[in-house]
Amino acid sequence: MSGNTENIDFKVLDFLKDLSENFDKERHLVNNFKSKDEELNSLLNGVALHYLSGKHIFELKGKDTLDFLNRIATNSLNDLQKGQLQKTFFTTEKGRIIDLTTVVNFEDYNLLICNRENKDKIYSWISRYIIADDVTITDTNQKYSLIELLGPQAHSFITLISGNEISEMEGNQLKVINTDGMMFFILKLYEQNRELKYWLISDQYTGKKLIEYLIDSKGPFNFNLVGEDSYNLYRIEKGFPSAPQEINDNYNPHELGLLDFVDFKKGCYIGQEVIARLDTYQKVQRQLKCVSINSNINVKLPITLFDNTGAEAGEITSLSYCEHDKKSFGLAFIRKSFLENKVLTTALKTGEKIEASIFNLPIKK
Repeated sequence: MSGNTENIDFKVLDFLKDLSENFDKERHLVNNFKSKDEELNSLLNGVALHYLSGKHIFELKGKDTLDFLNRIATNSLNDLQKGQLQKTFFTTEKGRIIDLTTVVNFEDYNLLICNRENKDKIYSWISRYIIADDVTITDTNQKYSLIELLGPQAHSFITLISGNEISEMEGNQLKVINTDGMMFFILKLYEQNRELKYWLISDQYTGKKLIEYLIDSKGPFNFNLVGEDSYNLYRIEKGFPSAPQEINDNYNPHELGLLDFVDFKKGCYIGQEVIARLDTYQKVQRQLKCVSINSNINVKLPITLFDNTGAEAGEITSLSYCEHDKKSFGLAFIRKSFLENKVLTTALKTGEKIEASIFNLPIKK
C-alpha cells in the first residue's frame, strides 16, 4: 500500500462529510448524500459507491497466522493463497456469533476486516488465544480506506475504470490496480445470494483521490454515493444481516442462514461442537425472515412479535421505511414453531397492535 498516512491531516470520512446532506456525528456515519429514493435507485438499478465506515481493519502478521485463524474460526483458512479472501465467523464456545469477518491474504500479512461494532470483541478474542503462535495483531483502521461498489452496473463501471482483466478474476480474489497515478486493490466478492460487488482498499490519501476520480468518471452510469439510510433499506430487502442488529452473540450462523461461511469438513474450531450438533440434529430454533408493515413506525429495536394467541413468536431486529411502497421493511428472527405463520403482530408502547407480514429472504416485489 503506497503513501505515508501518518502526516495526512484528513480522513476519507471527513471528505465525504462535506459532500453529504446529513451526517450522524454520534455514529460517524453519512446518513444520506441525496434523497433516499435516488440512492436506492442506484443500488437496485445502477452502481452505488458506499463507504464502509461501519467496518474495521486489523493487520495480522507472522508465519502461523493462517493456521492460527483456521483453529479458531468457522471457515477453512489454512489453504488461503496470496491474493485470495475468505469470509468466516468467529464464534464462542456455545456457537454464538462474535462477528462475521473477511480475511484477505497479502502473503506478507493478512487483513482481518470486521464490523466496527464488534472490533473490541474480535481483538480480545484473537489476543486471548495467541499463546506460543507467531502471530501479531495490530489495529490499522486509520491506515486504510475501504470503499464498496455494488449494484447491477458495478461490474461494467469497474471494468471501465480498471480494464477487462477484472472480468477474468474469480470470486474471492484481489488484484492490484494502478490508475491515473493511484495504486489500490480491488476485491471481487459475492453476497450470499450471489450478487456481485467490489471492495476497493487503499491508503487514506489515495482513498480520497479515488472517490473523486470515480465521481468524475460516472459518465452515463446511474451512479450515486449512498449513505446508511438507503443502504440499510437495500440490505434489509436483500436479506443481508448486519452488526449489531443481527450479527451478535444472541444468534448462531444457522439462524442467519449463512452456513456457506462454515466448513463442516475441517477440524475443530471454537464453537464447532455446538454448530455441528445443531446441523446434525436439526436443533436450530429460529430463522431469519423478512417482514413488512403497512406504516412508518419509529420504535426502538428489537421489538417482539406475537401470534394471534399472544404467544411470543420472534423479534424484529432491523427496520426501514420505503417511501415508494409506503411500507416498513425489516429483518426478524422467527421461532421454529411459528415459521408457517404468514402474519404476526407487535404491540407499540401506545398499546396499538401492528400487523407484520412474514416473507422468505430476499423480499420479492
